[in-house]
Amino acid sequence: MDEHVIRTYVRQPEVFVAGNGARLLDVEGREWLDFLGGIAVSALGHGHPRLVEALSDQARKVLHVSNLFRHPYTEEVAGRLARLTELDAVFFTNSGTEANECAMKLARKRQRMLGHPDRTGFVALEGGFHGRTLGSLSLTAGAKYRDPFAPLIPGVTFVGRGDLDALERALRARPAALFVEPIQGEGGIYEHPTAFLQTARRLCDETGTLLVHDEVQCGTGRTGRFLCAQHHGVRPDIVTIAKPLAAGLPMGAVVVAPELRETFVPGDHGSTFAGGPFVTRAALVLLDELENGLLDQVVARGARLDAGLRRIAAERPIVTELRGRGLIRGVRLGRNAPDVQKALFANGLITNCTSGDVIRLLPPYVVTEADVDRALEILDATLAAI
Repeated sequence: MDEHVIRTYVRQPEVFVAGNGARLLDVEGREWLDFLGGIAVSALGHGHPRLVEALSDQARKVLHVSNLFRHPYTEEVAGRLARLTELDAVFFTNSGTEANECAMKLARKRQRMLGHPDRTGFVALEGGFHGRTLGSLSLTAGAKYRDPFAPLIPGVTFVGRGDLDALERALRARPAALFVEPIQGEGGIYEHPTAFLQTARRLCDETGTLLVHDEVQCGTGRTGRFLCAQHHGVRPDIVTIAKPLAAGLPMGAVVVAPELRETFVPGDHGSTFAGGPFVTRAALVLLDELENGLLDQVVARGARLDAGLRRIAAERPIVTELRGRGLIRGVRLGRNAPDVQKALFANGLITNCTSGDVIRLLPPYVVTEADVDRALEILDATLAAI
């Protein structure tokens, strides 16, 4: 199996061939409950009828035209993203990693335009993950990601989570930008407190540092607001989004405040595939659904999931902490988290283990009450057995 595939993933032997909502079917007909959602990607679940209809229609029309030409959906998606994020202008990418690379370039160019060509460094947080290309990897904390590819881009300072004194010192050194995930996904579903995020905003304003929020995993509706930052009353200068944006197709975006919309000029940045008619058509379906009740469903299902997890935590001492909000949840365990994740999979619940000790739950936004209840049953029974 995978004889001609470069083995960068530890993959299960099961072969998935179909799905419906939060359910997946393997080649042998076994049904699984998908609470990983392609790692926060499949917001509309599997086989969503409106998405299938829209993409079938678009495939019969045109898939790709390049960014040298216009198609009907570019401005509609960009305008809606600007409104939903409370920002102003959009550059489309193919992924979250590409969005963060774009944000790095934007920050450096903006500082140069302001007369500060020396401001080329970046500040990022311990536990953060921003991608695997050399630029985004340079912002990603964690030796296991970084060491095989050193040396990386110089001038990146990492600050401990919650260490406001260290953050202030790092920003007083005049970097180009601070990168923050409001909820660290790979970092164990760790949400920075409101006071930290608001202080980071203030310190960036005081030091002329651009604030970049990486909401690739926690954004685009997953917490019940379009951006997680909106729960904390913080508006970044730049936000990067991706994973669920096209409901399963590769798409990302960089959304910027009004004062940054003219930073790039023609030729400064580009992408062959990004923002094409096929993926933007998918994004329109997601945005329509979010604005027609799906965000409310994320809140309701998230509350049901939270209540069930709290009941389990009260009865199972192995659970040491519950994290997250909406439909991005982490169950921190005192021991055996990788074994628990494997047992959950064997019992028909797809999750994964992140940060070594956290079971990560990222169900699709269309998850039903029955799906949530069944997932909680599997989790509780598995923890009891462990």
